[in-house]
Amino acid sequence: MMSNSVLIDWKEILHPKNILLNLIGVAFIVVALKGFMIPNKFLDGGVIGVSILIHEITHWPFGILVLLLNIPFLFLGQRLLGLTFAIQSLITFVLIAVGMTIIEFDAVTSDRLLIALFGGCLIGVGMGLCIRSGSVADGMEIVALLTTRKIGLNVSEVIFAMNSLLFLAAAWTFGIATALYSIVTYFSAVKALDYISHGVEQYTALHIISAKSEEMKELVVQKLGKGITVIKGERGYLPESFDVKSSCDIIVTIVTRLELLRIKDEIKLIDPQAFTYIQFIKEASGGILRLKHKH
Repeated sequence: MMSNSVLIDWKEILHPKNILLNLIGVAFIVVALKGFMIPNKFLDGGVIGVSILIHEITHWPFGILVLLLNIPFLFLGQRLLGLTFAIQSLITFVLIAVGMTIIEFDAVTSDRLLIALFGGCLIGVGMGLCIRSGSVADGMEIVALLTTRKIGLNVSEVIFAMNSLLFLAAAWTFGIATALYSIVTYFSAVKALDYISHGVEQYTALHIISAKSEEMKELVVQKLGKGITVIKGERGYLPESFDVKSSCDIIVTIVTRLELLRIKDEIKLIDPQAFTYIQFIKEASGGILRLKHKH
């Protein structure tokens, strides 16, 4: 019988980069909770938000609550993403629980807007760093992933539905104003998490339709060092001249957000009338994805 340890990638778990990202991420989360959210009864979404709510009602230790409530989700995580992910997430949960138990400092501010914005951003950055380390800091994301496979909604829709119930409970317990500020906190966290987990180099599909398609191909491939895909299409079909059409090449290339502005400027120099549109994509691999730097 094969041991489960064979399925665990200890090199991934113990990689210095992953450990460092996880520690920094947990530190951000603890600062957000201790310095902004818990002293002012602000909620985030997910298991952390549920833990804050129960903590405020029962006065049970927050660190113990966030650990115990997250542990059941590890079984779902192991099922969906494997033992390595489950162990990395368990380490994150334990670090959050320990940090919340042993670290003490005063609230940074009592200003509600600052709490909502900075508390949300800090916890979002922390969660994003944990995701980059290969784990999650909140088991609700695992539940959302499993639920989407059953009912067809995307992850953000499922998480929003779950958290709506949580914020209704917050309104009942802490008042409508605190609940509304907690929603601002949640959305600040979501935006920060998305930025950190995807990075400033999030890939974007750029489509170019131009009468000077050959020059565009040379620009993207030869000058900018990017790979392209060419789709054969037709252009025209305008309301005042519907019957007028012509064949064209639709040039598709994958760029990062940092590269996008430069490429669009280069396109305008060649053909100010070129039609371009972009699509944000979650992941890209293979081919030529980065600009090549010549030395």
